[in-house]
Amino acid sequence: MNKILITGANGQLGSELRQIAVNKKQYEWVFTDYQELDLCDLDHLEEKIKVINPQIIINCAAHTAVDKAETEVELSDVLNHQSVAIMAKWSYHNDCKLIHISTDYVFDGNSAIALTETAETNPINVYGVTKLAGEKACMNANPNAIIIRTSWVYSSFGNNFVKTMSRLMKEKDSLNVVNDQVGSPTYAADLAQAIITIIEHKNWQPGIYNFSNEGEISWYEFALAIQEIGGFKCEISGIPAANYPTPAKRPAYSLLDKTKIKTTFGVIVPNYKKSLKKCMELLDINTN
Repeated sequence: MNKILITGANGQLGSELRQIAVNKKQYEWVFTDYQELDLCDLDHLEEKIKVINPQIIINCAAHTAVDKAETEVELSDVLNHQSVAIMAKWSYHNDCKLIHISTDYVFDGNSAIALTETAETNPINVYGVTKLAGEKACMNANPNAIIIRTSWVYSSFGNNFVKTMSRLMKEKDSLNVVNDQVGSPTYAADLAQAIITIIEHKNWQPGIYNFSNEGEISWYEFALAIQEIGGFKCEISGIPAANYPTPAKRPAYSLLDKTKIKTTFGVIVPNYKKSLKKCMELLDINTN
């Protein structure tokens, strides 16, 4: 029986994988968060992975607080880069499959077309810089690894844009949402399913893959979709990102091209609105 180690198990993606695991009894699942496997303890990390001795590692852990990362540079580098290098090295030498989750923030946002896996990287914030360093360390230490870049993740678990917007739309009469950052949201349940599809595919094809839901939208359009599905009466206005300054710069355009993951593994990529509706029904967000 293959043992699957999940890091960052209490995050959005880890929580969705936990849901799937209930019906996947053919695997032995080991769900860890920082309490069970502290990725910041670099000196003992390899030793602790060795004790678990997995055949597959799915690394969902990361320092994802994008604005905090601007000042928590060392923590970001440890979680997003240095710990990844150790996991990659261990998995390579122990014939263990590794799936590492990365981000659209490795790009600068200056593209005008959907980004493929070979598009030039040029991160514009600390989070993106450390995640890109993690990707490179991962591939250097383990050329057999799979890296999945994703974007705008939300779920019925944890804190995310969908939950925040739904709450604010109930509380407020009007909201301003950034309308000049374009990409596509990712329902973590869909990404979790894509990971299972890859694990169960007969051919393991290492490399970098993109995954997000289908559709090209701005955060403003995402908010309008939440409003429509939830039946909220709040008035929503689009504003430029320049009017909503944040410590970390965000890429203006980070739409991911999903052709590679679809053709290589037969991964199904649902439309963002269909998945958003599913998530909001789970959360019971509907004022109608």
